[in-house]
Amino acid sequence: MERPNIVLINCDDLGYGDLGSYGSTINKTPVLDRMAEEGVRFTDFYAASPVCSPSRAALMTGCYPPRIGFGSFDGSRVLFPGQGIGLNPNEITIATVLRDAGYATKIVGKWHCGDQKEFLPTRHGFDSYFGLPFSNDMGRQVDSNPDDHSAQSEARRNRPPLPLLRDEEVIQEQPDLRALTERYVEEAVGFIRDNSSGPFFLYFAHMYVHLPLYAPEGMVNESKNGDYGACVAGIDWATDVILNELKQLGLDDDTLVIFTSDNGSRLDNQGGSNGALRGKKGTTWEGGQRVPCIMRWPSKMPAGQVRTQLATSMDLYPTLAALAGAQIPSDRTIDGVDISSLMFDENPGASPRDEFVYYDENNIEAVRDARWKLHVRKGGQEIAELYDLETDIGETNNLFDDNPDVVAALSSKIDFFRAELGDEATGVTGNNVRPAGRVDNPETLTRYDPEHPYIYAEYDKGDRG
Repeated sequence: MERPNIVLINCDDLGYGDLGSYGSTINKTPVLDRMAEEGVRFTDFYAASPVCSPSRAALMTGCYPPRIGFGSFDGSRVLFPGQGIGLNPNEITIATVLRDAGYATKIVGKWHCGDQKEFLPTRHGFDSYFGLPFSNDMGRQVDSNPDDHSAQSEARRNRPPLPLLRDEEVIQEQPDLRALTERYVEEAVGFIRDNSSGPFFLYFAHMYVHLPLYAPEGMVNESKNGDYGACVAGIDWATDVILNELKQLGLDDDTLVIFTSDNGSRLDNQGGSNGALRGKKGTTWEGGQRVPCIMRWPSKMPAGQVRTQLATSMDLYPTLAALAGAQIPSDRTIDGVDISSLMFDENPGASPRDEFVYYDENNIEAVRDARWKLHVRKGGQEIAELYDLETDIGETNNLFDDNPDVVAALSSKIDFFRAELGDEATGVTGNNVRPAGRVDNPETLTRYDPEHPYIYAEYDKGDRG
């Protein structure tokens, strides 16, 4: 099989029920729905974490977040501007693997694996970068509660301007978020054109649909789901432009396009949906980590297929490396498995992945196999709940007491990962983990200057994700 160009589209907070092909009747996603008809749609695909920094680092490295020191960040669930923590320079990302195999590599959009120079994408295998180094609510925003003088509110109140980076240089502060996705698409199209002789790897990491929700006026006016629906439409439009560009350049049959999300929807009455799944972003219920995933490669992948087998974002690492004829590192544990059989075989059979373990920060909370999911902890409390995900994706019917053999088998998996990756709740330190990167004297990329000609001195919605 010839080496494909690879376009990996990763959305921010897009829920399991936000696309038409996953059941939405309110958001307009005709392009993504057509992509599912022309490719393979996964029903049981998981992000490795229910929040963004750990999820994105897992995608890049093929590893569970606690394995690479990304379970938590000095008390925070995600990285914040100016923190001295990031993806360790010793980690070998999928971008590095592909670049070493001769691919041109680029990231457009959100990184969120560290904003110090040592941790930026250009230090982790990407030839070039254009985008926001963290979430789009991490710039200056309106003071939603001026009477709140807590440390958290003061930190938000004094947050530095949102930086837009080209490679390692801040080229704008507080960019217009309504226009930013269009700028991302322009950057992506330019990269595809410049590297049309291939092979190339484009990682397109949307800011949509993270708060605050800013979309072009036309999309807002046409939306039946407010600003949220407009942002989903923006994702669909961006996919349309990229797919169209590939066709115009004659690259359609030579390019694998993968579409997914970094975690489930935050819900919170903003317009998002996790469909029939229980829970939301930040939880280890299915709604926090089961996400849409659509793959399309017209000349190689069967059309209109639905895969119900277990797969995860970590599995993209060895899978893409294999397709590129690249070597993954042999000196460290990689948690991803090659899922190419699920992508290319007409009747692939069982998943190459035997289980998936759910971590909330550095606490193990649940594990699933092909059928069953066992929960052992939620919100700091021990629980004992077992669900049959084949018949109950909403996790409504606890079958723990009726299936002692299943509980025992899954408990042994919990014990294995607890020893391997650690579990703060039970005081276990993992025996096969690697540290996050750290730098002394970290600095923010920007500082607020009242004399600076910002197009937005601060964003006016006050929505924080």
